[in-house]
Amino acid sequence: MAQATATAQPAPRVVTVGVYRSPPFVMEADGRPTGMAIELWELAAAALGLQSRYVWLETNTALVDALAAAKIDVGVTNLAITRERAERIDFTHPWFDSGLRVMVHNNRRAGFSNLIDGLRDSGHLRAYAVIAGLILCATVLLTLFDRRYDAHFPRSWREGIAESFYAVMSVATSGTTPSRRNLFGWVGRLWQGLWLACGVAVLAYVTSSVTSVMTTMSLTRQIHSVGDLSGHRVGVRAGSIAETYARNAGFDAHPFPNIEQASVALAEGQIDAIIGDAPVLEYHAHTHRGQRLSVVGPIFQPDKYAFALQRGSSLTRPLTIELIGAHESGRLEELRRHYFGNSR
Repeated sequence: MAQATATAQPAPRVVTVGVYRSPPFVMEADGRPTGMAIELWELAAAALGLQSRYVWLETNTALVDALAAAKIDVGVTNLAITRERAERIDFTHPWFDSGLRVMVHNNRRAGFSNLIDGLRDSGHLRAYAVIAGLILCATVLLTLFDRRYDAHFPRSWREGIAESFYAVMSVATSGTTPSRRNLFGWVGRLWQGLWLACGVAVLAYVTSSVTSVMTTMSLTRQIHSVGDLSGHRVGVRAGSIAETYARNAGFDAHPFPNIEQASVALAEGQIDAIIGDAPVLEYHAHTHRGQRLSVVGPIFQPDKYAFALQRGSSLTRPLTIELIGAHESGRLEELRRHYFGNSR
């Protein structure tokens, strides 16, 4: 009788996978990594019979260094392909098109508090205080004058002050005056004309000062794109393409371990803007609406994400084939829509 022999199944190959937390590509749930990059990796790893042992790393630089030193087998996150990195490690076929964008806090946009600060810094608030004092004095003097010379003026001080204040403010804000009795003929008309001229001057000054301050704010305080970042403090993720770009551009770059810490610094005014990967910034702003963050300007410095491996790794070609297959089958697009919707 022939003896049946069972074919032993080969044990899965265990690979050490370095991951860097960068929502929504790499996140953490119940102590395990999750996210778009993790799902894509595990899809390819299952097809290749690979078992993952995950290792958390603090920065993209630490991930690249670990690969170059053969401390890990694969790097999984939204890691951009660059020439400098490609000289030290290998990359698979790209699986995501990206680039850099700018994120700002909404308090940096024009608002009433910004306008008040601008008026104060330019000295206009002091002038407004003087104008307010003159208006108060004019109200009192006009009340005393009318009570003495106009028999039809209200006798009550409260009503008289209100009537005079209305007349003074009408002149100061609109350059017009309510109907008043002319008690002194042509001299009175000349005096009223001079008073109207003063009101027009006050109105012109207030309008021009507010306009000039708002124009200055628009030119110097507002950040609408990367072109507005000169002279501002810019947050970046340590070891990222954004940090390299910011330093090469001459910006005042402040590195942070992750987007969460950078966004807190932005909200607290420690930095003025953040440069980062467009999808990461967009996802963070969308999921942290309470922080009042906005991603502004177009994508610049376009790049592509790929999985990273040791130089000469035998996994580079098989992983590339699986990624191309995920793209052709539509699975990669399904993952993208799951995490980003149809907006991209």
